[in-house]
Amino acid sequence: MAQEDIREIVQARYGQAVKAAVSGGNASCCGSKSSCGPTKSEAIGGVDPITRDLYSAAEAAEVPADAILASFGCGNPTALAELKPGQTVLDLGSGGGIDVLLSARRVGPTGKAYGLDMTKEMLEVARANQAKAGATNVEFLEGTIEAIPLPENAVDVIISNCVINLSTDKDRVLREAFRVLSPGGRLAVSDIVIRRELPEAVRKDMELWTGCIAGALLEDDYKARLAAAGFTDISVEPTRIYERADAAEIATSSGCCGGDVEASLAALDGAVMSAFIRASKPAATA
Repeated sequence: MAQEDIREIVQARYGQAVKAAVSGGNASCCGSKSSCGPTKSEAIGGVDPITRDLYSAAEAAEVPADAILASFGCGNPTALAELKPGQTVLDLGSGGGIDVLLSARRVGPTGKAYGLDMTKEMLEVARANQAKAGATNVEFLEGTIEAIPLPENAVDVIISNCVINLSTDKDRVLREAFRVLSPGGRLAVSDIVIRRELPEAVRKDMELWTGCIAGALLEDDYKARLAAAGFTDISVEPTRIYERADAAEIATSSGCCGGDVEASLAALDGAVMSAFIRASKPAATA
């Protein structure tokens, strides 16, 4: 399948998911497509094993409820990125804006938080959440993470939440991230990472692609691509490893894995993790 076709499928899936989520319906992009969407009472982090329990009650209280409902991430990069007042932050694939709004509070009025997303429905929700939050140091940009609409050396920290794995041109994404980071800047992203090779049938399943798994990289491959883009100080820290029961919830409820479900579940058991990926752009030398 062509890269543009996959992008259109991902865009359509997330556009439908955010509409369903903020209207109180069922929606997910990482797990079940039929009975998984967060309700108001489940607003902190979703209900499937990848998106649930990501944000604390205190963090949820800092942002509008729709920002939580429209979150389809796999981690909490703002909790781990060690943001400082005055920094400029960019969120790749910012969705409903939760991580941008949390980042904006951490960098304060002297800093700035950008959100970048290709899905118009997501941007509409994000900008509405920005208005509700009264966040004046936030800007949401429309575009793709493969062609970031910012100049070189424009940001201090790049975050992302379960989005880079969805790109069909991850090398370009990482090169773009390196380009827009200032010297000494940091990449601090949450993403789905594969711990061992998966069967080809599982990796090719489009429901899983838009559900975060099939497009994910092996850990060593991820590190190698970051290094090839110019990054240093690379580390991958597991934040959640998904076991057989999680795999069953993700795989069978999303309609993947053909006829041999048991074999696919065995292949997925312990093979997939949410991880926090850190890397740095070398500081400028005299």
